[in-house]
Amino acid sequence: MAPVGGTAVQDHVALAEIELCGELIIAASAAEERLSLESIDQVLRVGEERAAGEAASDGSGSGTQ
Repeated sequence: MAPVGGTAVQDHVALAEIELCGELIIAASAAEERLSLESIDQVLRVGEERAAGEAASDGSGSGTQ
């Protein structure tokens, strides 16, 4: 049952996934041909996620060089 009193619960992961799906749909509809894997990665900002993860691990103090 939904709580009474207008309490809203949001699933932030689901909202982020919905936003990314929307961006993919927009990119696909604007493309003249099928989207390449590189184009999909660019729309989903895959490279940015990897770079952020690597930057975070570099500053972790693990002592690896």
